[in-house]
Amino acid sequence: MSQLELIPTAAPATDAVEQPRPGSRADRMRKPLAKDALKQLAEQHGVCVRPLALRRTDTATGVTEVVEVPCGATLAAKCKPCAERGRRLRIQQIREGWHLADEPTIRPDKPGEDALALVRVRAHLEFEREAVQYQPMTPDERVAHLAEIDAAIAELDEALGETSLRGHLTPKDRDERPRRKRSTRRRQDSPDLPRLPVDPRTVGRAYSGKTGKTHRPSMLVTLTLGSHGAVHSHLRRGPYIAPCACGQRHGPNDDVLGTPVDPQAYDYRRAALDAIHFARVLDRWWQNVRRAAGWNVQYAGAVELQRRLAPHAHFAIRGTLPRRLLKQIAAATYHQVWWPSFSEPVYSVDKPPVWDVDRQEYVDPKTREPLPTWGEALDALEEPDSRPAYVARLGRIDARGIEQGTKDAERSIRYVTKYVTKDLTDQARPRSDAQKAHFDRLHAELAVLPCSPTCANWLLYRVQPDGVKPGLTPGRCTGKVHQRSTLGFTGRRVLVSRQWSGKTLADHRADNRAWVRAIVAGGMADTEEHDQAAADEADGPNRYRFELARPEDPDVPPLEHRLLRAISARIRWRADLETARQRTAGAVSATDRPAALAA
Repeated sequence: MSQLELIPTAAPATDAVEQPRPGSRADRMRKPLAKDALKQLAEQHGVCVRPLALRRTDTATGVTEVVEVPCGATLAAKCKPCAERGRRLRIQQIREGWHLADEPTIRPDKPGEDALALVRVRAHLEFEREAVQYQPMTPDERVAHLAEIDAAIAELDEALGETSLRGHLTPKDRDERPRRKRSTRRRQDSPDLPRLPVDPRTVGRAYSGKTGKTHRPSMLVTLTLGSHGAVHSHLRRGPYIAPCACGQRHGPNDDVLGTPVDPQAYDYRRAALDAIHFARVLDRWWQNVRRAAGWNVQYAGAVELQRRLAPHAHFAIRGTLPRRLLKQIAAATYHQVWWPSFSEPVYSVDKPPVWDVDRQEYVDPKTREPLPTWGEALDALEEPDSRPAYVARLGRIDARGIEQGTKDAERSIRYVTKYVTKDLTDQARPRSDAQKAHFDRLHAELAVLPCSPTCANWLLYRVQPDGVKPGLTPGRCTGKVHQRSTLGFTGRRVLVSRQWSGKTLADHRADNRAWVRAIVAGGMADTEEHDQAAADEADGPNRYRFELARPEDPDVPPLEHRLLRAISARIRWRADLETARQRTAGAVSATDRPAALAA
């Protein structure tokens, strides 16, 4: 026998997967976990996987019991059923307000005489407080007199809070510092915009077709920041894939998508600053839209990240506007950041200014000279030739019309709410080394830029932050701007104007409960459960008192037991609801079913 015959050879590959030995560790690890099966079943039936246990006490009978409420998480990573329930509510909210034919405004009631009397007394107290400043008295007497008036004002404000008035008469905090005023003159490098008187209407125009049908179209608008440098992209134009800026054609799942073609030439600083101030740019955009359009334009949308890690927004707009006007508004929209200059850092992160205990301020580590305070740095901006530290602008805009009741309308609503249940960076999470390097480079730039007047990074630019205190560490600011889960954007993810549908999410939840009660009341009108529910509702919301129960309390069952009972209750509830709906199909139309209850 030759030596070649003694060398072991690999066994021929087979298509069948080799099964582990029964009873081995590999065989045990392949079996699904019982807790994972319980969580999956709860998610299938829409049961919250992190319910809060509350102890409810009936003030009428004295009976105490433990009840559960959903956690109400908005991210699927925390609780998928609650996040999906919130997304369906957003879909319902956008659908109900997108193509309204009537104004959703609610006329407020006139204040009563008791409220007007309290406001009259409050006016006299405010007059007396101002008059004390001009009366001849010693400083101690003036301080004592002001303290008495402030105490009376605080007591009167509490009385006003118990009335039917909405809001506050005056700001909560009395700021005696003079307000800084900035010029509202438009920049010379930005195009002018038409400025019309804003009509209070919120409903767009309606058009009559040849057949007499009334059309009330609306729009879907996407707002994108400008380019910070060429990036690898996948551009499909019909069946044809256009070449990227690098000259190649990339697939939809290419590992270099969203990364710069030339990382050295990519402007990471401007990309980071645009992300920080993107929320302010959006506010300025809607202000310009209403001024240029001449009516109170309403919107509902969400903000998400592109593959290049820049935020952009999708908005549903009620009514239509000319595309030329929208592009003109986008080109003329900007936000000026009137902060002290932070173009180049003066100190490094490893050698920042130090805190002087005696002076109670930060000083230079070498010369021991104090750094300019925040107020002194703002005073320097009062000069006529002062310029803003940064100017954030919008980039490209994409707008298209949407007709009511079409498949495009429903598809657009789900497109706007596609990522509201995910974290901002989930859909743009890096997968390849090039994408991770791009992510880390942008986050490193955000780590040393100032996010607010109180940011610790101002010390790197030789300015003491507003409200300075010891313990500030540049490069480790705790603001959300510097977190990897936000990448600079800290505004609201979902933006809905006040007069979109005339309802909040709580109102939509109440509508859903009313629909369920109407269905169940028709199918259970002769049962004891219906009578008990009607009695509880008649007693009002003050009948029960709630407090948070601890998981270690003896009357709180384990989470697994509560989830099993909740799953069974949800299955029975859906069966009862479907039976009641079939019985009352004539009284309550199935087409009136809220979208949040469709799943």
